[in-house]
Amino acid sequence: MTAMVAAPAVLGMALLLWRGGFSAQWIWTLGIVVGLATLATAATLVQRVVFPLQTLSNLLGGLREGDFSTRARGAVRDDALGEVLIEANALSETLRQQRLGALEATALLRTVMEELEVAVFAFDEGQRLRLANRAAENLMRRPVEQLLGRTAGDLGLSEGLTGDPARTLSLSFPGAMGRFALRRSVFRQDGRPHQLLVLTDLSRALREEERQAWQRLVRVLGHELNNSLAPIKSLAGSLESLLAREPLPEDWRDDSLRGLGVIAQRADALTRFLDAYARLARLPPPRRQATEIGALIRRVATLERRVAVAVKAGEDLLIPIDADQVEQLLINLVRNAVDAVLTAGGPSEKESGDVTLSWNRGPQEVEVFVTDAGPGLANSANLFVPFFTTKPSGSGIGLILCRQIAESHGGTLTLENRTDRSGCVARLRLPLA
Repeated sequence: MTAMVAAPAVLGMALLLWRGGFSAQWIWTLGIVVGLATLATAATLVQRVVFPLQTLSNLLGGLREGDFSTRARGAVRDDALGEVLIEANALSETLRQQRLGALEATALLRTVMEELEVAVFAFDEGQRLRLANRAAENLMRRPVEQLLGRTAGDLGLSEGLTGDPARTLSLSFPGAMGRFALRRSVFRQDGRPHQLLVLTDLSRALREEERQAWQRLVRVLGHELNNSLAPIKSLAGSLESLLAREPLPEDWRDDSLRGLGVIAQRADALTRFLDAYARLARLPPPRRQATEIGALIRRVATLERRVAVAVKAGEDLLIPIDADQVEQLLINLVRNAVDAVLTAGGPSEKESGDVTLSWNRGPQEVEVFVTDAGPGLANSANLFVPFFTTKPSGSGIGLILCRQIAESHGGTLTLENRTDRSGCVARLRLPLA
């Protein structure tokens, strides 16, 4: 290559000297000198240009093959090719770090997936399994090598790839059967769509929750029944002894009437408790209709006769709710607020806002506030614990029923102490749509 670069220069110089009348010796001498100079220049050109370009070509080839360990040596910033080699080295290092980070992230993801107790499946666009974790192996009772490549229909998962992406299904697999929570999402790999299917076995958790619920129910019902039946049994025994006396005491009739009255009172209390629990268990789903929230709140305020309930009007809104259920919710909250005010010594004649109903509109919801000037909440942790109550004649059902109504409407109910003074604020959030 160097000779090819030098040959035209030597031949041109020789031709010029020959036509100029110089002797052959001068021509050859000068030709050799010019040729050597041209060869030296060409060699320098090859060293400064061709070799760096070859190095760059090898470096780019390594990057294309995924080899990020190759580096170009002798790269300097005093010429254009040197800067190109420096940037190529920097690109190679960046790609190396990115691949290392991707490998570490992939290893972490695989480790996390293997430790998950939920079954994870990934299907390609042909509904063939491409990824499964250890929980999926246990669910199918087969190693992952025998699962990969099989279709969703072969695995009994075709139903999970259609329909609602978040729902509960009754499924049967070699490793488990029962109720499963299904979650499905879409991701892309190599530019192609894939579906990620996550199955959570609810049977064990539901059985444990059911067992604990039955234990709590039996414990609470047993406690309430004993509280009512113990005095009834005691009074019945006393009345039996009284009526067995000969002769009967003069005041036996009065004692009998008082004892029977206490028995009736305790029986009525027990009946009210059981009715309250039955009402909580039988709460129907809401029958939504467009309701003007302002008119409903004003109507609730007029139902309370013990204390004048103030109303701070907000924007009149039509929201889709079950008016009967929400009205019952607000009645319970207002009754609790009035009870708190009366417990604290009664409403002040100078202050009309001891119990206040108000509401305002948010971006996606309406907030209803029931504010009182009572003593506040002493134990907010147990407010929504079933059958917990601080009232002597309370059943511990009211707030649970209120929260259940709020949640069935897609809303929330919270209670907290006021920050400006003593008292409590009940905050009900209901969606606008």
